[in-house]
Amino acid sequence: MQDINKLKQYASQWIVENKQTFHAVADEIWSNPELGLEEFHASALLTSVLEKHGFLITRGQGGIPTAFIATYGDGSPCIGLNAEYDCLPGLSQKAGCPYPHPVVDGAPGHGCGHNLLGTAAICAAIAIRYTMEQYHLPGIIKVFGSPYEEASVGKPVMGRAGAYQGLDLILDWHPWNYNRADYDVCNSVFVLNARFHGKSAHGAYPWEGRSALDAGMLFGMSLEMLREHIIPNNPGAANTINYTFKECGASFANIVPDSTTVQIYGRFADMKTSKDAFSRILDCAKGAALATQTTTDYEVITYTHNKIPNQTLAEIVHKNLVQYGPPTFTEEEQNFAKQLQASIGVAASGLDTTIQPCKSSETIICDTSEFSWNAPYATFWLTLTPRESGWHNWIVTTCAGSSIGKKTMDRAAQILSSSAIEIMVSPEIIKRAKEEWHKRLEGKKYESLLPEDYKVPLGINRELMEKYFGKK
Repeated sequence: MQDINKLKQYASQWIVENKQTFHAVADEIWSNPELGLEEFHASALLTSVLEKHGFLITRGQGGIPTAFIATYGDGSPCIGLNAEYDCLPGLSQKAGCPYPHPVVDGAPGHGCGHNLLGTAAICAAIAIRYTMEQYHLPGIIKVFGSPYEEASVGKPVMGRAGAYQGLDLILDWHPWNYNRADYDVCNSVFVLNARFHGKSAHGAYPWEGRSALDAGMLFGMSLEMLREHIIPNNPGAANTINYTFKECGASFANIVPDSTTVQIYGRFADMKTSKDAFSRILDCAKGAALATQTTTDYEVITYTHNKIPNQTLAEIVHKNLVQYGPPTFTEEEQNFAKQLQASIGVAASGLDTTIQPCKSSETIICDTSEFSWNAPYATFWLTLTPRESGWHNWIVTTCAGSSIGKKTMDRAAQILSSSAIEIMVSPEIIKRAKEEWHKRLEGKKYESLLPEDYKVPLGINRELMEKYFGKK
């Protein structure tokens, strides 16, 4: 039997000795932020590094040009790691600056730390690969390049294409403002555009037209009423419906608008409630169209499952988090974090270096839930930003491009690689994880929630990218 600690130490040391290479990769992705489905530079950079280290790359899963699967090894078990690399609109920010200071005013930026998330995944995968070679370990390691996580698009599309079949388990991580590895759940999510089509007319003769905006407003009112009749669930993973008017037709008040688009964002804790709400929302749209003598159709942007937790895997990851500890920050880095907190008027406590207990919890939505319906899945969170500083904001961007981000990423790679190696050489862990997984699924099978005529929204962010960075 292999000495697990010796294997883990080898992988960890490899990460330490090669970390500068991956720091450069993370900085390159941070300096060239790309919105969802436009991550061409990041995808090419990550796959080029993986190829250099002997991984076989396949691209374009589900019709997404920036998606990829990188594979090394043969035999069993087959372990997956998740890599994300998209950014967010409007979050450009200078690295290491304790106050709002965009690099390009209004431009996208890495306000969720995906430059670190994806890079840590490939670093861990390559460290595992060399450990497998050094100690003659059988098995397969796969890295899933997952585009457009911010809209929960990439993984449902890749899942529908069968990308996650044949996996024994999947491990993941995410930067956050605390250190935790537990068996959490998150909601199912759907995003759809309800479109209304009417007839334009002169504002002085509105009876000659049929207002699509009227239909949209009536639809919005029906959603307000529907909210009252949705089971609320718990605050940490509440069942919610949000909506906004993406397009309202003519921008001149003297024209009856002939088109309106309302975007709906739904989050639900279980699939029965989710599917029921989805159906009732469509009925609301049909009713609004009927009442205004307009027509309606809809476009699904994404639809994900709720997450299936796995305590067995979470406890292994938690053990490795405890073994390596949280990221270690200098006094200077802690003082910088306190400056960030002061800039937004919260208590200056600095970066969290405690470890939360491994337990059941609820967490924010993410399309990684698609993994959990295909194989046992576990994730963990590591400190990147100070507590009470929020997320998806300029503070995340500045930390993700700083030395703080590098330390978080290095520790994540060590925990990922060591957890995967420990599980890889422990068949009994995989057996228990799968038994728990089947029990929690209660006989349910993975089926894509995307409609048969679904089309990947390619180009949805292209205009915004070109606005700030020009055509490629």
